[in-house]
Amino acid sequence: MAARPWGFNSLLPHHKPNEARENESRSQTRLEDFNMAKIIGAVATSHSPTIGFALDRQKQDDPAWTPIFKAYEPVQRWLEEKKPDVLFLIFNDHVTSFFFDHYSAFALGIDNAYAVADEGGGARALPAVKGHAALAQHIGASLVADEFDMSFFQDKALDHGCFSPLSMLWPHEPEWPGAMIPLQVGVLQFPIPSAKRCYKLGRSLRRAIESYPEDLKVVIVATGGLSHQVHGERSGYNNTEWDMQFLEMIEKDPAKLTQLRIAEYAELGGFEGAEVIMWLIMRGALSENIRKIHQTYYLPTMTALATAIYENEAVEPMVDTNQDYRNHVQYQLAGVEKIEGTYPFTLGRSVKGYRLNKFLHRLIEPEHRRRFLEDPEPLFEESGLTSEERDLVRRRDWRGMIQYGAIFFMLEKLGAVVGVSNLHIYAAMRGQPLEEFLKTRNQPGALYSVAGKDAKKLDWEQAGAGKQKGK
Repeated sequence: MAARPWGFNSLLPHHKPNEARENESRSQTRLEDFNMAKIIGAVATSHSPTIGFALDRQKQDDPAWTPIFKAYEPVQRWLEEKKPDVLFLIFNDHVTSFFFDHYSAFALGIDNAYAVADEGGGARALPAVKGHAALAQHIGASLVADEFDMSFFQDKALDHGCFSPLSMLWPHEPEWPGAMIPLQVGVLQFPIPSAKRCYKLGRSLRRAIESYPEDLKVVIVATGGLSHQVHGERSGYNNTEWDMQFLEMIEKDPAKLTQLRIAEYAELGGFEGAEVIMWLIMRGALSENIRKIHQTYYLPTMTALATAIYENEAVEPMVDTNQDYRNHVQYQLAGVEKIEGTYPFTLGRSVKGYRLNKFLHRLIEPEHRRRFLEDPEPLFEESGLTSEERDLVRRRDWRGMIQYGAIFFMLEKLGAVVGVSNLHIYAAMRGQPLEEFLKTRNQPGALYSVAGKDAKKLDWEQAGAGKQKGK
């Protein structure tokens, strides 16, 4: 074995053996652990824009569209009976809010609300649906702990992949009856996640939800499919035989579906129909044995439309198992709160500080910079900053902004705009005068910032240069 550097062991935290940690976790089990979130079942549905179109145009009595409405009636009744607190909705965006400048395999919404996206002809007349940010953050941390490379989003309107089926599932006038957590799966730009990867994510999703210490009823909603292709010479392809086989296998033999390659899904169900791999996330989040209580199938035009309801037949998870899993989720950051003057930029801090971070991030835009320097007050109003957030920016309260939820890299952008160096900001965060802080540096005259070609020569640059020469 290669020798470790001197002092290596002394720098490592003293982790307890697994058995000791497990015993400790059991001793920490609280009464609230008996009030856990629970997956009460799942809904599977297509997400074709025809669904939302039929609803918006009030096509209930049109023979071509009536079967769509009939298909959702049992689902609506089931949701009304079960009254879930949260729908965890799995969908793919159709290059509306998720463009190819940054395209992720799995993007989890962690916001407090989600509005309807404009897909070209104006947004649908639907209210925003509230999110459940706390549960979403727990799920996000859990999936990352289980080594899924997630991305997270806020402040994004969602397209028909989400709202076309959602508007049929839940009443929404004047508001939706519960909260939603969206998971956007990147199935349009290849490579995409495999069917097996989706199924594995579903397994982790179940552990994440069932380890959340709040009495919540959660329904998993899988969207997409069934067979269809909407591009190229094969456009208009459908395969009812495959659709029926898929519906049978998703219920009874999902493991076999995980063995199919994306090319095989595309050949059987049309290229865009391969999006049904998203249903395997739902299936992975359910118990091994499930009970199907509803299913419909209708092929009116381009996309085969299906609905289904599944209920779990599972044993309740052990309380100790949930506590152990939460310890697993928290393991990487356990104890970080003891590090003085340190504020990890967690999902929770990201949500809290989003408005402030977004405002400061926009300082990379020349027009935003110009208006900020001329008079920031109208910008504060337009950006919806709270009185506390405005005050932090006005006073250049660098430490206060960090403690509130800003990330440092927004502070250095503000510093570049108002003409202070990064070192000025570091000193202020430490509560020291600049000169005192610089004495702790090896090169006290090495001041710098991220300011570019638009910035003027600043006094601190000349002073720093003088110190370097004097030394």
